[in-house]
Amino acid sequence: MRIITAVALATLAGAAHAAPPPATAFGRVPAVVDTAISPDGRRVALLGGTSEQRYVSIATIDDPNMPALALGDAEAVGLSWAGNDHVLARMAYWRSEGPRLAYRFERNVSINTQGQAVSRLLESDAFSQYLVTQPVLGVVAGPPASVYVLGLTPIEANSGMDTRIKRKGTEGWAYALMKVDPATGKGVRVEKGDSDTIRWELNPAGEAKVRLDIDELTHKFEVYARSGARAWTQIWQGGDYESRRQYLGYSAPEDAIYLAMGDRIVRKSLVGGAEQPVGQPLNGVSPKMLWDPHRVAPVAIIGGAEKPVYEWLDADLGATHAALAKAFKGKDVSLTDWSADRTRFLVRVSSPASPGVRYLFDKTRKELSPLGEEYPELKDTALGQTSWITYKARDGLEIPAYLTLPPGLAAGAKPPLIVLPHGGPTARDHFDFDYIAQFLATRGYAVLQPQFRGSWGFGAAFENAGAGEWGGKMQTDLLDGIAAVADKADAGKVCVVGASFGGYAALAGATMHPEAYKCAASIAGVADLGLLLEQLWRTSGDDSAGIGELRAMLGAADKGKLNATSPALLVSKATAPILLIHGDQDTIVAPQQSQVMANALKAAGKPVEYVVLAGENHYMTRSATRTQMLQALETFLAKQLPVTN
Repeated sequence: MRIITAVALATLAGAAHAAPPPATAFGRVPAVVDTAISPDGRRVALLGGTSEQRYVSIATIDDPNMPALALGDAEAVGLSWAGNDHVLARMAYWRSEGPRLAYRFERNVSINTQGQAVSRLLESDAFSQYLVTQPVLGVVAGPPASVYVLGLTPIEANSGMDTRIKRKGTEGWAYALMKVDPATGKGVRVEKGDSDTIRWELNPAGEAKVRLDIDELTHKFEVYARSGARAWTQIWQGGDYESRRQYLGYSAPEDAIYLAMGDRIVRKSLVGGAEQPVGQPLNGVSPKMLWDPHRVAPVAIIGGAEKPVYEWLDADLGATHAALAKAFKGKDVSLTDWSADRTRFLVRVSSPASPGVRYLFDKTRKELSPLGEEYPELKDTALGQTSWITYKARDGLEIPAYLTLPPGLAAGAKPPLIVLPHGGPTARDHFDFDYIAQFLATRGYAVLQPQFRGSWGFGAAFENAGAGEWGGKMQTDLLDGIAAVADKADAGKVCVVGASFGGYAALAGATMHPEAYKCAASIAGVADLGLLLEQLWRTSGDDSAGIGELRAMLGAADKGKLNATSPALLVSKATAPILLIHGDQDTIVAPQQSQVMANALKAAGKPVEYVVLAGENHYMTRSATRTQMLQALETFLAKQLPVTN
């Protein structure tokens, strides 16, 4: 036993000091993107491969035959079954309409069980082709199967559809609920919304039971219940656009909706409106709910700060999850899909130091079979260890964060620190593998991921505390995090790196708090807040709820404040070298943002590097350009923030 232990320790020590995996191992897109199981439990569909060659593979569980459809370099982002005979692959495409306007749009391609693409949903629909996304709202397995997707329909002048005086007598578009045959892609309209409608909720029979609206005048979120063959009755209204986050979903067995109300989840009946609390108090955590797609029923409340914590509403599924979680202690175990009879489950297992692995669990046979690893090149690699910490901001607010230390770090050593704020900003980091954080950790850096005020998941008060604080307290939350980890990392050797809003935070740090950082790297970041509003106005219009929300987040009523928190207008204050990275097909944060920043820095004589990722979008979905981004980051940091131990 002593000899075995000594050998094991020697092996671990050798692994810790071995050369880290190359950037390609981290930068590759996941080898498995999604999995889905047919309602009858006989087949599993797997979306995987590389970004240069994606495959949809369909396996009959009790038969080794696995037909596959090669998708080439098309961007496929998800899978779902449309009955037992067709799989829907959600495909993303990019379209440019000149240098100032571009779109990323999604469509569903139907694939039969022989691995053949047989249709693209609503391809021949004259109106729905203009919709940017094509969300699937429900499936009736059949046979024959029917898919219910969001489409578009015209609002005729003086149709009376929209009762709002502002809109009467004008032409336009409204969402429609379309019933589609997955074998042909052809559909018929079964529901017609008005100019406020954003989607419907369906029961297992495909009947629309709930309609969701956003009032175009007040931007308030509204929930309507079916009250007749064609009539709808409002049953709940939120205070503003943001209140849509309180809506958690529709339960068909209970004919009720679920809402997050204060510190509780409430079930509200569609008939009579009776409300009843469900589950335990939320204790300041923003909840999610897990739903059974076959029964259209909630099965679990998911809370937790550091990692997901499940409160199971369905005892049967809870017992299955508990057994699997016991087998993978210390990791997050997710039930991602299951058969209608709940005998076969698809499972994803991961943690910050363990890239995701997909499994098939057969409950009857008590068999767990691996389906694929998301980052196979990192198997058995020594990765950084992540801990959950909290610290007080300068105004006393408690800020949670993840801290990842390099693998093999010597006792007492203080590595250079990378502050890695997340995007959003109303998002959060998760108890999951983060390819950028782990890439940096294997290069010898400590990585701090603060969940600054305004982050989602820590209650409404915490999220609302970020309003108007993009360039204010959100940034000082990062600075306070540096001080909080000074016993574990070198607070005098710090760089800030981020993507999207995190990229803005990196540029804000370099221009508003230059004394704190040795360098900054922005990936698809915002540099000019006024330009951001202008670009959103160009695509959405001045009265859209989205632009209203962004204005509130920025505190845009104060133009002086807007200018004072735009990094591109503050370059004279920058002292540290800045790296800018941006995909030329980014439709979320326009590449113009990085170009404006680069031009301003060059004009001011400040050190800047600008890397354009050809053919890449905001979400970094191509292996070659993800790797290019990591390599540029590694070279930049090695020069500006070298690891010496």
